[in-house]
Amino acid sequence: MGQADVYSYSEDERQVRALYDKVIAGWNERNAEGMAAPFAPDGFLVGFDGSQVSGREGIEEHLRPIFASHPTPPYYTIVRSVRLLGADGAILRAVAGMVPPGKTDVEPALHAFQSLVAEKRDGAWQVVHFQTTPAQFHGRPELVEQLTAELRAVLPDALRG
Repeated sequence: MGQADVYSYSEDERQVRALYDKVIAGWNERNAEGMAAPFAPDGFLVGFDGSQVSGREGIEEHLRPIFASHPTPPYYTIVRSVRLLGADGAILRAVAGMVPPGKTDVEPALHAFQSLVAEKRDGAWQVVHFQTTPAQFHGRPELVEQLTAELRAVLPDALRG
């Protein structure tokens, strides 16, 4: 995304994108409290493995042992779209790749689609639903390769050699 593109977003779209960035930063920092903070008190999370968790506190409690038990790979993401739904709702769609610890490239088996539903409450955007779904493209290796190439393009230079 070019610098000029950032200025074409509405203020609400920028805030929803920032909300998503906070969720991803919490994951990448392996910070359960940080990842849960953007969620509404009654927010809902569906994890990569199908885990379903209700509430900001429940999300934090769910994530804490995950981060403590093993080094979770960071997400590298591309926001595909943000669609505002009236004045108080939005859906963000993204793709995500992960680079496992000790590796320098995205692992296609970990590619995912992410959806974030946000609601503006009392003037502030909060996550009410966040879902990560594996992007396996069964029987369509060309789609896996295409997504892999897109995600490689957003990797930091330090990983690309």
